[in-house]
Amino acid sequence: MLRFDEMHVRQGGFDLRADITIPAGITALIGPSGAGKSTLLNVIAGFVPATSGRVLWRDAEITALAPAQRPVAMLFQDNNLFAHLSVAENLALALTRKRPTAQERARMETALERVGLPGYGARKPAELSGGQQSRVALARVLLQSRPLMLLDEPFAALGPALKIEMLDLVAEMAREDGLQVLMVSHDPQDALRIASLSAVVADGAVAAPEATAGLLQSPPPALARYLGRRAVE
Repeated sequence: MLRFDEMHVRQGGFDLRADITIPAGITALIGPSGAGKSTLLNVIAGFVPATSGRVLWRDAEITALAPAQRPVAMLFQDNNLFAHLSVAENLALALTRKRPTAQERARMETALERVGLPGYGARKPAELSGGQQSRVALARVLLQSRPLMLLDEPFAALGPALKIEMLDLVAEMAREDGLQVLMVSHDPQDALRIASLSAVVADGAVAAPEATAGLLQSPPPALARYLGRRAVE
């Protein structure tokens, strides 16, 4: 469970406020571009400081913790793989800054098997397709063994079929590993596919999560404007 206690972040002329609880499971953040969805993920991860208020994970405050001390693994839009390193070397960064042990190498291979890339450790990112790069990035996140996964539209550049595969893979791993997932999405179909709850980010605030299907069927004004639909009266 993730909780924002009167959290406020200000960056220049931009303000975002949240005073909500996000329960376990998969929750989508939806709303207009520039509303603050990625900013909220960066606050949770510790890359952007909260101006005031608190961020709590399972009732423990994490507001002032350094990023490495937080229970968070984050998957970015560009996969964030190092081009000069092999797949195995990219994965090793999630475990150690030194030469990985035999046990760590076994964990890395298991992670590659889970994302459908067994035996790909020696390849470089340039030798992989976009979907395969996304799978490597997901394997690295899994190796971090953090209970809170943040997805900042990492599959946006993939074609529809590949994106569906990756979303389903995330949902499967979240279920198997008991992860809480918070994902930014500009595509309502992504939220409908794997997120039981969605929270609207608009007009400087994060709304409390609601059931995704119901929210999209009867959107509030800010979401309706974004979707190009009529708001609920």
